[in-house]
Amino acid sequence: MPKTVSTVHAELNNRLVTSGFRFTPQREHVYQVLLDTRDHPTAEEVFLRAKGDRSDISLATVYNCLDALVKCRLVRQVNFERGATRYCPNMQEHSHFYCQECGQVFDMAPPINSALLESRIPPGFEVTHFETSIQGLCPECSGPR
Repeated sequence: MPKTVSTVHAELNNRLVTSGFRFTPQREHVYQVLLDTRDHPTAEEVFLRAKGDRSDISLATVYNCLDALVKCRLVRQVNFERGATRYCPNMQEHSHFYCQECGQVFDMAPPINSALLESRIPPGFEVTHFETSIQGLCPECSGPR
């Protein structure tokens, strides 16, 4: 179920304040850009989308907003090899499928459950989250050529 604007606003404000950050219209706008199209954009892509509705926003501001959102655990960074960092607002445990042809990133259910993973962790270690990324070709790129 999609979140309402007021729910997003309240969650963002609460998370920022409890993490030691101020609520700003720029942070709200960048967060909303990420929620609007969940396609794992780079910072530059977030900037271009944010600039469409807010012409006064700078690339540096977008980077600062993304950094705050990551530190507040509202957004996670997604990295694939040497590519640009991407941003994902889905904070549920999940994995990513990266299409090596078109570069799109797709959310997918994790290939293993967290209980199985935790049973294999050496004593004394604590799992806070896990990441799995799978690379290959999406249906559009793997179809008949």
